[in-house]
Amino acid sequence: MKILFISLGCDKNLVDSEEMLGILKTDNEITFTDDETEADVIIINTCCFVNDAKEESINTIIEMGRYRTEGRCKSLIVTGCLAQRYRSEIIKEIPEVDAVLGTTSVESILEVVDSLKESEKKIELYNPLDLPVTADRKRIITTGGHYAFLKIAEGCNKCCSYCIIPSIRGNYRSVPMEQLVEKAQELVSQGVKELILVAQETTLYGVDIYKKKMLPELLRSLEKINGLYWIRILYCYPEEITDEMIEVIRDSKKICHYLDIPIQHASDNVLSSMKRRTTNENLVTTISKIRKEIPDIVLRTTLISGFPGETEEDHNIAKKFIEKIRFERLGVFAYSEEEGTPAAQMENQVPEKIREERRDELMEIQQNIAFELAQESIDRELLVMIEGKVVDENAYIGRTYMDAPGVDGNIFITTDEELMTGDFVKVKVTGAAEYDLIGELIGGNL
Repeated sequence: MKILFISLGCDKNLVDSEEMLGILKTDNEITFTDDETEADVIIINTCCFVNDAKEESINTIIEMGRYRTEGRCKSLIVTGCLAQRYRSEIIKEIPEVDAVLGTTSVESILEVVDSLKESEKKIELYNPLDLPVTADRKRIITTGGHYAFLKIAEGCNKCCSYCIIPSIRGNYRSVPMEQLVEKAQELVSQGVKELILVAQETTLYGVDIYKKKMLPELLRSLEKINGLYWIRILYCYPEEITDEMIEVIRDSKKICHYLDIPIQHASDNVLSSMKRRTTNENLVTTISKIRKEIPDIVLRTTLISGFPGETEEDHNIAKKFIEKIRFERLGVFAYSEEEGTPAAQMENQVPEKIREERRDELMEIQQNIAFELAQESIDRELLVMIEGKVVDENAYIGRTYMDAPGVDGNIFITTDEELMTGDFVKVKVTGAAEYDLIGELIGGNL
């Protein structure tokens, strides 16, 4: 049996996909393919966080449905966030779909595949959202083997007014620390050199099972793993960042001086409407403290433009905040109305055109800042992880501690030396082009 597996959405969703692949691999009769025409079974792990993601998921299901009706495919299975959110609507509206699994039904994927071999009956499988989470499932790493995501928790308790995550992923549930350390050791033994910690919010790790924030303790445990070179932390809500967490990052030789801190806005009025638990003043205080303690820290953030009720004054506050803080990495999303959220019912919805115009204005400011900061990197000597080779050129693509895979920039290195993906080399930055750097090799594989 050949299975085509399509994973959409975020890195947290990717971990679910890798676990499902690991479960499927336990059946010796199953092999994997990336050719739709050869697949006996097609599985799509979907996303629906914003409208664009929802549309991508729906369009992918419809496209793969064609192979279900006209090709070799005998079963089309939909999993993940869209499946959780729309449940029976998918089966009803897209008859090509044979099975729909919710976000807490990962372990049942092989059982569902086997059931569809024996019966043509449609399957809908949804477990309770409050199930404990685990890291002890086998995974097939799809990121190249030199880095991997480690999901340390599931769900969220924040209930921001624009977000559907709590309704499709449940309340915040941490993975037991011993499981995470064991999984990290296993991944490193398989060649992983960089672990990227992810959750809806990493800063609250442990509050549910240990009754206190345990991210610093987890980081200390991961640091002890031989063969692990980089630890990167994503999705740190600013109001939950503690002095202890900052100190652990500052004093570590393995934790990248890089933090993803999603702030979403800088206007107190908008932050209040979003039900965010911070203020402009608190953001400035937290960021200033981080930069004072860790001078070479790289901060990534995201903002939402055109949130309901956002005025021109609110937008100007966001602009001035970006100019003042000068984030090294920043992305902006035009507000997306998500049905079932309080924000979608708010009055004073901002016209889509204005949302997009404001997004573009913010990104233009950031583009100039990013270019200026990149220029400041020239002549720096940095450790670089090799990601791959440029086709038909004596050049390689790499990442520094300043860049997370898939969302940030790269550094391009010209050299006649033969390097392998996952190698660490020392590079001197010689140039900058928008979000990417250019460098020359000054030290071989470390």
